[in-house]
Amino acid sequence: MTTAPRTDRIAGWTGTLDVEGAARVLRAARSAVVVTHAKPDGDAAGSALALTRTIVALGADATAWFLGPFPGWLKAIVGDTPARTLGAPPGPSDPAMADQPDLIVVVDTGSWQQLGDLREWVRERSNRVLVIDHHRQGDPDIGSRRVLRTDAAAAAELVAPICTAALGLPTVSKLPTAIAEPLYLGMATDTGWFRFSNVTPAVLRMAADLLEAGADAPRLLELTEQQEAPSRLRLMARSLASLELHHDGRVALVSLSKKDLHETGGQEDQTSGFAEMLNQVATVRVAVMLTESSTGVTSPVLTKVSMRSKPGPGAVDVSEVTARFGGGGHARAAGARLAMPLAEAKRAIIAALTP
Repeated sequence: MTTAPRTDRIAGWTGTLDVEGAARVLRAARSAVVVTHAKPDGDAAGSALALTRTIVALGADATAWFLGPFPGWLKAIVGDTPARTLGAPPGPSDPAMADQPDLIVVVDTGSWQQLGDLREWVRERSNRVLVIDHHRQGDPDIGSRRVLRTDAAAAAELVAPICTAALGLPTVSKLPTAIAEPLYLGMATDTGWFRFSNVTPAVLRMAADLLEAGADAPRLLELTEQQEAPSRLRLMARSLASLELHHDGRVALVSLSKKDLHETGGQEDQTSGFAEMLNQVATVRVAVMLTESSTGVTSPVLTKVSMRSKPGPGAVDVSEVTARFGGGGHARAAGARLAMPLAEAKRAIIAALTP
């Protein structure tokens, strides 16, 4: 399987600030809103909460904004941190939309598309934005102040030293537990609980520092990974029953239709991790999960694509594949949304992965 040479979505997707520069921005803020991509995962939520708690610790007003759908564990992770879970879409009448903070931190994304219904609110205030991200594709016009490292395993890997520097602490291990714990969650979830190929010595050292700072790893694992509803298991069974192998077993593909979701009582946000399971097959190099969706009664049918690939000789950069469909992500994990029905999307993805 081959892929075209990678190009950034828009030229100029580069970092403009280092850790100390970002820390100065946090320290200068009097009020801040921290936002991340819609449907926050562990890294998005953890990084956003760590930044919010850091800014509050510096004596400023700060609030984390989350746009759904929301994971079931989010409320427990947020605790008493100032946070808003916004309606979809948040309209002009939403009190949050009237906020005029002097700093907006966009973390774990640099994509207008991923900001969903917050994009116009952020766009109108782009001169106040600080972006902290680790993805390969992004839109530079979100903000000119950017901390960007595409080799980082998680946004939390960037946020941890920024919070440490902003608070004037000597090492990550000295962070308050309330800040260290969501950062550990971000590191753990974006590395598959330290199983994926993005695990490096630096990642493990930082994880150890966060544990030393008081992060409760067993509690976080139980809270986020061991609280599933029976409907998720029914969805998992339905998806595995759809298993297809293509290209001499190198591509594994599973899918869920809207009918599957209805009949199992499952939700789209319960499919996280399904693609990773397919990489357990010895011959498989690329795993694909397709989920048929719809953005509303009058909206066109969409198919959400999640791809995972194995490292090693001849490894497929799935961010290159998904970029052809307007998506992106990382070399080993990426996604896209295709404005086409499930069957058509399946044909398009299989063709894109043709050797």
